[in-house]
Amino acid sequence: MLAIDAAAYASPWRRVHPAAKGLFFGGLLVCALALPTWPAAPLVAAVALSAAFGPARVSPRAFARTAWGPLLFIVTGSLTLLVTVGGPEGAVALDPEGPARAGEITGRAAAAVCCQLLFAFTTPLADLLPRLTRIGLPAALVEVVALIYRMLFVTLDSARRVQTAQAGRLGYVDRRAWVRSVGSLGAALFVRTFHRAQRMQRGLECRGYTGELTVLVDELPLRPAALVAAALPPLLVAAATAAYVFIGARP
Repeated sequence: MLAIDAAAYASPWRRVHPAAKGLFFGGLLVCALALPTWPAAPLVAAVALSAAFGPARVSPRAFARTAWGPLLFIVTGSLTLLVTVGGPEGAVALDPEGPARAGEITGRAAAAVCCQLLFAFTTPLADLLPRLTRIGLPAALVEVVALIYRMLFVTLDSARRVQTAQAGRLGYVDRRAWVRSVGSLGAALFVRTFHRAQRMQRGLECRGYTGELTVLVDELPLRPAALVAAALPPLLVAAATAAYVFIGARP
């Protein structure tokens, strides 16, 4: 099981209805993308992290291990905004407005990544997917996502088994052996995944599959008070940002 899935199943917020968590983190995500970056992005990140490390009891270490990749991608991508190419100042030159644009994009994207990751850390995908059809998503699309999600764990397990067997035969003892073992791992993984997909298709057809997988879903209570509590932090962030902009615009 992936670390983020294990954290989601162990989260105390798992018993909270996904709609309430979606309203909370989704509202913060909209604030991060739609409102002015400063101070909306820092406020969104602070509220999301406070809720995650507080009531939701998300492990800061697990969150850092998961978030460093997307955040590093955001930072490296924003560095390109610091320069201009082919302008009157030369082939490559520093852009005077580059730092402001890079800071705005970095702030928005980092806050949005925090909201999305923290929603994943508190909501197992198995609890979310069966409910997506109730809000109008096509059942075929949800089924494809569910099958890919299930096959992902099978593929990762097969990769770990093959890699362990290769390591036991000194398959990673030097660089040449490492390259050869990685190539063999990819080939074996493709063949095994293809055969498992075929077996799954035959199994579904033998069980009368008609295009919809029926699964049991835990019924979680959705109380109006929970929706109000989930909507309140995004509204406060929006109000604080509007007040800041209004005060800054006054002469």
